[in-house]
Amino acid sequence: MNAPARTPKQRKQDTLARLESDVDTWVSTADGTGGTPYLVPLSYLWDGTTLLLATLAGSPTGLNLRSSGTVRLGIGPTRDVVMIDGTVETLEAGELPNGVGDAFAAGTGFDPRELTAHYRYFRVTPQRVQAWREANEIAGRDLMRDGEWLVAD
Repeated sequence: MNAPARTPKQRKQDTLARLESDVDTWVSTADGTGGTPYLVPLSYLWDGTTLLLATLAGSPTGLNLRSSGTVRLGIGPTRDVVMIDGTVETLEAGELPNGVGDAFAAGTGFDPRELTAHYRYFRVTPQRVQAWREANEIAGRDLMRDGEWLVAD
């Protein structure tokens, strides 16, 4: 038997806790020509408002993020998922605010600045956030729309 559905407030609290504690996300992008989907796991740093990703500048994901300016992220297991649709800002390592590159490296265990390959950073601003565990949480799964939380703290 499934657990009772969480309240929207509890879902938001659980979502924020997951964003703080998890390190990895599934990143879904598409190319601008044929809409070919591409899915990869990447590490992220959550700053309380945005997620920061890094990947090879010339990879399909890097090219898609830069050209489309949009992304879909999936965090957590399929029976406790957080889905985020967001807008993307592309940054070079030298454009990161002070301390952010170090925080990314410490939080993810990966420092692209130490590699010879050209990596870019991608700041994702959530526009839509959904969270659900089981079918009983599908209704009301939207926690954010148009970049605004629907549930107060």
